[in-house]
Amino acid sequence: MDLDLHQLADKIKQWGVELGFQQVGICDIDLSKHEASLQRWIDAGYHGEMDWMARHSMMRARPAELLKGTIRVISVRMDYLPPDAGFAKTLKTPQKAYISRYALGRDYHKLVRQRLKQLGQKITEITGPFGHRPFVDSAPILERVLAEKSGLGWQGKHSLILNDHAGSWFFLGELLIDLPLPIDNPIENQCGKCVACITSCPTGAIVADSIVDSRRCISYLTIEFSGIIPEDLREKMGNRIYGCDDCQLVCPYTRSGQITQEADYHCRSTLYQQDLLTLFSWDETTFLKQTEGSAIRRIGHLQWLRNLAIALGNAPYDHQILDALIAKKVNDLVVEHHIQWAIDQQNRKKNITFAIATKTQRLIRIIEKGLPRDA
Repeated sequence: MDLDLHQLADKIKQWGVELGFQQVGICDIDLSKHEASLQRWIDAGYHGEMDWMARHSMMRARPAELLKGTIRVISVRMDYLPPDAGFAKTLKTPQKAYISRYALGRDYHKLVRQRLKQLGQKITEITGPFGHRPFVDSAPILERVLAEKSGLGWQGKHSLILNDHAGSWFFLGELLIDLPLPIDNPIENQCGKCVACITSCPTGAIVADSIVDSRRCISYLTIEFSGIIPEDLREKMGNRIYGCDDCQLVCPYTRSGQITQEADYHCRSTLYQQDLLTLFSWDETTFLKQTEGSAIRRIGHLQWLRNLAIALGNAPYDHQILDALIAKKVNDLVVEHHIQWAIDQQNRKKNITFAIATKTQRLIRIIEKGLPRDA
């Protein structure tokens, strides 16, 4: 049977929407022009301790090395913005835990991969057996570049893909295939002179247009990095215990973000706007139970406690926080280091609070006695 490849491409996009993707695009696999910039990023050490990026650096720009015979990539996006996301409310309440909104629901890796597999099966029903393989953050691949080539959006200055109808609140996935489908055209970058994402980054991690130094990125520090977080970055992390959305929140295009149609991406009540102390009290069994099926689970209980300790250190002085930190017993040097830092922070704030209260009481007594202010 002769295939009408244009008709097949149209069907693939229709099937993608039926499977819950908001957009589907197709591109070739020539990423050669990105190899030099990728190597410069690696050479600068911006990948931090994500050693796999250095080990497989050029493979990321060569999809055919991941699946022999690949000549096209089907890129998809799936919106994840939950209703009542409560970004500002949580960030402005330092006693609450801020978790990146993509992680408050079900782990997207499994869901998106499952839908991509179903898309591959639908194509097989028309074409017969063909070479294909789905990827969702599961291999060294330049997914944002592929999404850009496929016409899903453009790479913003924060390095994320932006779409004028969805902002950046979506997941990406890829289906590598060996079918010579017609390709889509990329769309023009629409960031213009806007630098809101760069100037709003709490830690200054966006060092140039579309270049992020992972070593300063709060998402990297709280998720990918398991060691001792540099002290000069801890206060800047605020109450962000898993990921960071700041560069997305300030982007003008995020205002057009669409609420997800996937109930699995809605916020879990056990994680959404929870008190830091509540989450800090979880033992490992509780942590594993409450994060079952969540992307958060992969950082493990110890890293969870480390992140929470920093947030508790950043919170205003509270004797309950200080007591909880002092009482916490963890047999791990990294976590213990951050807990001690948090204790020191709370004690410092306690002393400042006490000094201010003392001065205030003295002024009140002076006023009540009707004495001069300098008495």
